[in-house]
Amino acid sequence: MKKQLSEMTAEELWSLFPVILKEHNPQYKCWFEEEKQNILNVVNRNEIVRINHIGSSAVAGLVSKPTIDILVEIDGCCDVTTLIKTLNESGWGIMQQESDPMKIKFCKGYTSDGFSEKVYHLHVGYYGDWSELYFRDYLIDNPNVAAEYGKIKLSLFEKLEHDRDAYTKAKSEFVVKCSNAAKQEYHNRYKPR
Repeated sequence: MKKQLSEMTAEELWSLFPVILKEHNPQYKCWFEEEKQNILNVVNRNEIVRINHIGSSAVAGLVSKPTIDILVEIDGCCDVTTLIKTLNESGWGIMQQESDPMKIKFCKGYTSDGFSEKVYHLHVGYYGDWSELYFRDYLIDNPNVAAEYGKIKLSLFEKLEHDRDAYTKAKSEFVVKCSNAAKQEYHNRYKPR
């Protein structure tokens, strides 16, 4: 009998779900739009401020994990407990939950047999000045920086295919540098008004 994902060790999960990098798929945008609509069909739309496609799959031409990252920003009146319950009932599993700032990361498309055809990460947090939005825009507007990021990812992938945490951590210095540059260049584009 197969173990449930919740029963697996980190090493077993990394083996089942290695870092996979693929050329950009133009369908990523469609997959985002479909899942965005699915989310809006089940949650209280009045509590949602913004929904954005983030991460490398949002940047045309950039090598990425075939995962659609979605940032859902909620207002301060959102009933987070009800939101979590609704998303769980719609097939989203919690991967991580932080309290300061409040951020919950959900996933969809992970099975005991490996990845489904479509894999999603859903990041939920209060409406704010999220670095992920700046980083995405900076890569879109600066193809040379996006190409450099792609090279970094490919070099890390070769070493860290079965250690997602180390892979993510190893990219963080570059991501923070670009996000900070983007905040300067875009003059608080996403800061709540």
